[in-house]
Amino acid sequence: MEHEITCTTRRDAYRRAHGGDARRGACRSSLIPFLSLALLLCASVRAADLPTRFDPARDAAADVAHAVTLASAQGKRVIVDVGGEWCSWCHILDRFVAANADVRSRIAANYVWVKVNYSTENRNEALLARWPKVAGYPHLFVLGANGRLLHSQDTGTLESGNGYDRAKFIAMLERWAAPPAVTRIRI
Repeated sequence: MEHEITCTTRRDAYRRAHGGDARRGACRSSLIPFLSLALLLCASVRAADLPTRFDPARDAAADVAHAVTLASAQGKRVIVDVGGEWCSWCHILDRFVAANADVRSRIAANYVWVKVNYSTENRNEALLARWPKVAGYPHLFVLGANGRLLHSQDTGTLESGNGYDRAKFIAMLERWAAPPAVTRIRI
């Protein structure tokens, strides 16, 4: 007797947990949440290597490549936040994200966030030449888990008064979030 179970999980978690063959052995569905959590925790520890501020001394191309690797492993997308410590709106954006739990949770669930410095000390021209020209800061680029540009976001369109519009920001995050991976397991 053959049954099909359809599970929505982060990309390939089951295959990684069971050596790549979803049909081998009995279904270990009780292990899937535990193993998925373990994979995410390992990736989260490595996410600590990404910059938390705009640092002209960092290798931005390496940081973006690391973020793409993490996003691919976690079934997420990447948000590249381009700006500088000199940029008042960059700090307003940081405070906005920190103050809104629903925004933070959507980012954590769907994206790997990486900051790329743009300043007189380091313009990161080689990296930024890959994508459309930035008109103002901060600027957000959404990349797929393969590193390909999906969206270029002028954050000015997300502003409201002296801050950011929560509904517009959430709509942007939801629009560009990766669809959940569906893994089919035959037992």
